[in-house]
Amino acid sequence: MFKYCVLKPVFDQAGLKPNVEGIYFVLILLSYVLIAAAGYIINDYFDLNIDQVNKPDKVIIDRVIRRRKALALHILLSMLAIGFSFIVDLRAGSKIAGLSAIACVILLFFYSTTLKKKFLIGNVLVAAITAWSIIALTWFEGNQFFLSKSRAGNLEIEKIFRLTVLYTGFAFIISLIREVVKDMEDVEGDRKYGCKTMPIVWGYNATKVFVMVWLIVLIAMVGTTQVYVIQFGWWISIVYSVFLIIGPLLNISRKLFSAQSPAHYHKLSSLIKLVMLTGILSMGFFLIYSDVICRYF
Repeated sequence: MFKYCVLKPVFDQAGLKPNVEGIYFVLILLSYVLIAAAGYIINDYFDLNIDQVNKPDKVIIDRVIRRRKALALHILLSMLAIGFSFIVDLRAGSKIAGLSAIACVILLFFYSTTLKKKFLIGNVLVAAITAWSIIALTWFEGNQFFLSKSRAGNLEIEKIFRLTVLYTGFAFIISLIREVVKDMEDVEGDRKYGCKTMPIVWGYNATKVFVMVWLIVLIAMVGTTQVYVIQFGWWISIVYSVFLIIGPLLNISRKLFSAQSPAHYHKLSSLIKLVMLTGILSMGFFLIYSDVICRYF
């Protein structure tokens, strides 16, 4: 959606053809999907004991698939993802896709083995990897603008930069919030196996304050964007954002401080995932109002 709803209108206005099209775009999509899948597998592999405490009914390793096969599948998916990324690099004339794929695979491996048990580091890492996919796509597609010395090229860079920062920031913050809420849900198993997550180190109340601060930042960011687009008459977008992004975020804020049990935090996590979805779908408005974006945004 970021490619076709946000970046494509800017490219069309400038009369430039994107670097990553057709099969190459499919390959980069597959690469990130496979990286995520491999990350989940290796995380489940190393979290088997913790998951047997936190979510015994959802354990897959050693119940649906043997540990050795899970590890082999992780390696296979990771290698495919890296291979696909280097093919995209050959097309885009860069090295960023392949190198970033390698970095993501390595970081997710160390996240699963060590970093997720550390205070805040694992949370920030997962949020950063989630947000990185938008930055990477902007680089693949936009390096024509970055290499341009013309005034027109510089204006397009500014548009792309603003939109990239907007959705990168949203992706990072909402992912960080969800990661910390998941830690509050999983305290029992994490504490039993020596994890030093925020709710274990700081306690629930301080952790809730941390999450609340980021919720306020996110609400302010989305709200400011809607105030900005009032001048363009994006009323459908404003109504959508108020009721399907800001409203649910306010609801999450309200329920956060009354949450007590893992079931409460699980519901909050599900609500946060819903906001992730509505945030992603909001990109569609940039396609609907593409003429305004190309002229003013």
